[in-house]
Amino acid sequence: MKTIGYAIVGTGYFGAELGRIMKEEEGARIVAVLDPENGETIAKELGCDCETDLDALCAREDVDAVLVAAPNYLHKEPVLAAARHKKHAFCEKPIALRYEDCDEMVRACQENGVVFMAGHVMNFFRGVRHAKQLINEGKIGKVLYVHSARNGWEEPQPSISWKKIRAKSGGHLYHHIHEVDCIQFLMGHATRVTMTGGNVAHRGDNFGDEDDMLFMLMEFGNNTYAVVEYGSAFHYPEHYVLIQGTEGYIRLDMCNVGMTVKTMDGKEEHYLLHETKEEDDERTHIYHSTEMDGAIQYGKPGKKPPLWLHGIMKNEMKFFNGIMHGDPIPEEFRPLLTGEAARAVIATADAATLSLGENRKVDVSEITHKEA
Repeated sequence: MKTIGYAIVGTGYFGAELGRIMKEEEGARIVAVLDPENGETIAKELGCDCETDLDALCAREDVDAVLVAAPNYLHKEPVLAAARHKKHAFCEKPIALRYEDCDEMVRACQENGVVFMAGHVMNFFRGVRHAKQLINEGKIGKVLYVHSARNGWEEPQPSISWKKIRAKSGGHLYHHIHEVDCIQFLMGHATRVTMTGGNVAHRGDNFGDEDDMLFMLMEFGNNTYAVVEYGSAFHYPEHYVLIQGTEGYIRLDMCNVGMTVKTMDGKEEHYLLHETKEEDDERTHIYHSTEMDGAIQYGKPGKKPPLWLHGIMKNEMKFFNGIMHGDPIPEEFRPLLTGEAARAVIATADAATLSLGENRKVDVSEITHKEA
């Protein structure tokens, strides 16, 4: 088996763990990292070089693919550099904070013939894949409506992370884009969105400038809908995706972790959300412990992810490494490997942001066609 050489841009909480995981994959080697703050430390841990110049990193002959895990607002240039040097790219979500940047990244990778995989890790939840299968099999009839919530309460933090600054993270909607992406993975692309909300309880020097309460209505143009709630102004925490069909429902619960399916015959069945019961139980414990405020949790450099998160990151890296070695691409995952799914979800997010700003319904085509 050929050894694929990987470089990592951004070795904080997520990037460092992606490196640890990929290093253990068969036929994979971490050859270099780039991070002005943590690069040298992680390079020493992974036994690789520490580069300081992006073009030099991407130009290396021993680099076949670049893993981008820098802060959200710094994703674009590493992906464009990788494409320019004919290197495949994996980029953490959100791939960018506006549709135009996403489109430029997707086009650059297409023009240079390289894979561009987005880090939409919910695609690798056992429960999400199972739900997709059950929907395809018609187990709950036609999907009519999805309701998702990712809510909690956040206290003042010792310092304000970039993740709380709208210009750097995009705020709750963009930084936690997983749920919107999951809904579009299950239902197709939204055609019209409406969003309301604001910063209702987290103003002042102890907080960032993101909105802490958002409510988004997604319409799909075929009499089907979704509602998504985000924020850090909710003392009663919720984190789930509930899929309502004509003949039953599927609930993916990320708080009291597990998957529930109910069909027309009244039978209710329970399944794992992650790969093992140990992972499900650990995540349940974390959500009910003092390690986080409700559904709001942010990792910090130097801290290792919990077992459940490590497990899905491992699934994701195993999949990407397999694609690098020539594994066939499952049809439903093809948009994930071109950046098209990630671009589409940012189009939806941009339409929602426009809706909030202008207090009106917005067709997603206003975002995707404005350059035409």
